[in-house]
Amino acid sequence: MAATCGNDASGFSRWQQEFAAEAAAAGIGPAGLQALAATTYATRTISADRNQRSFSYSLEEFMRVRGADTIVRQGRQRIAANPAFYDSLERAYGVPAAVIVAIHGMETGFGNFMGDANVLSAIATLAYDCRRTAFFSEHALAALTLVDRGIISPNSVGAMHGELGHTQFLPGNVLRYGVDGNGDGRVDLNNLTDAMASTANFLRQNGWRPGQGYQEGQRNFSAIQAWNAAPVYQRAIAIMASQIEG
Repeated sequence: MAATCGNDASGFSRWQQEFAAEAAAAGIGPAGLQALAATTYATRTISADRNQRSFSYSLEEFMRVRGADTIVRQGRQRIAANPAFYDSLERAYGVPAAVIVAIHGMETGFGNFMGDANVLSAIATLAYDCRRTAFFSEHALAALTLVDRGIISPNSVGAMHGELGHTQFLPGNVLRYGVDGNGDGRVDLNNLTDAMASTANFLRQNGWRPGQGYQEGQRNFSAIQAWNAAPVYQRAIAIMASQIEG
């Protein structure tokens, strides 16, 4: 039986107990189960989830609010400052630096703000919330798996929906697409090298074809669509990347 969802904090402790049984059956170990028991209902996450107004903006307003001109300018500077690094990513994954950098700028302002919410509490709250159970239950199990593997801790901090690192990976995507880019033996999305390699890998694994276009209507636009479901976001990334490339 699936854990009982709810729409406010009143049933969260019951859900924790029921979801713990699901998690144990799915192979989650003691560290993950202990981390689940320590989660709390994240009221800020629920508020943020129910008030995502920016995705309803026009393209022009969305790009203005999200600072597209600044992202383009700083994106060009970042590539110029470390061309060998970005060239190595394109050789490995076939994804142009401009696309990866546009995502980096859009998601966290190039790592300047990677979130201030407890990852596990945010993900657990969304898995419990009846509106979001279907999508976030998988990510909740993934987050507990990451705790078991020592990739994140019960105290790890991320964005309001539990996204991690420089480009804001949900836990399930860390498991699927995370790359140890710097070769230190672990995937750490707070590390720039790991995060950029993981982002490029996500796009490649979601259908990116080297040398093909990525604007709306072109072959690689579908990979950008896989990154974020909001059409205004997808179009903004494609436009900013083109402007970064000049």
